[in-house]
Amino acid sequence: MDGELFPRERAVIAPGAVHVPDWLGEGRQRELLEACREWARPPAGLRTVRTPGGGVMTARQVCLGLHWYPYGYARTAVDGDGAPVKPMPHWLAGLGREALAAAYGRAPDPGEVYDIALVNFYEGDARMGMHRDAEEKSGAPVVSLSLGDSCVFRFGNTASRGRPYRDVELRSGDLFVFGDSSRLAYHGVPKVLPGTGPQGLGLTGRLNITLRVGGLGPGRA
Repeated sequence: MDGELFPRERAVIAPGAVHVPDWLGEGRQRELLEACREWARPPAGLRTVRTPGGGVMTARQVCLGLHWYPYGYARTAVDGDGAPVKPMPHWLAGLGREALAAAYGRAPDPGEVYDIALVNFYEGDARMGMHRDAEEKSGAPVVSLSLGDSCVFRFGNTASRGRPYRDVELRSGDLFVFGDSSRLAYHGVPKVLPGTGPQGLGLTGRLNITLRVGGLGPGRA
């Protein structure tokens, strides 16, 4: 945000959990937004996710590489139109490795090759309850990129959905990475702040691109 008295700085939120503000420049944000719009188109496009208990997630989602559904992975959009999932672009996997290096200040390990992306679209009063990213077999860090409206991102502990947790404001272009002892921490989005995204981006709402290493191997999804 322009005109801030104190510039936002990189912050360690918990062991292995790092927030890097303004990591994506304006040009990269626009490129990523255009890619998200292409991925959202059918087949295997943007869908509403329903939980086994009959609930409906208010954030809509599209997947790349493998299709996430509660609570596993498949090679087709099993809870959507049934089409094969779109491939994970090499450039997006590379962006994940760049993000890892930026957050941790080290070169990614050979096994940290991002092969899954979950793109969540929040509009209106959409939110995400506290949950863990636990369906992957790999313990590689999760990379999270934000576009559009700011949100309150709640980062908790590995034992329960309750306290202790810490609320972090994520804005367009921000990077958040969590791994190591925080890899299975509960986290969620209790609130999106409408109208706070960059005017020049051309996005109403919030997009979150989450990159993961599945570690599932052939035939495991």
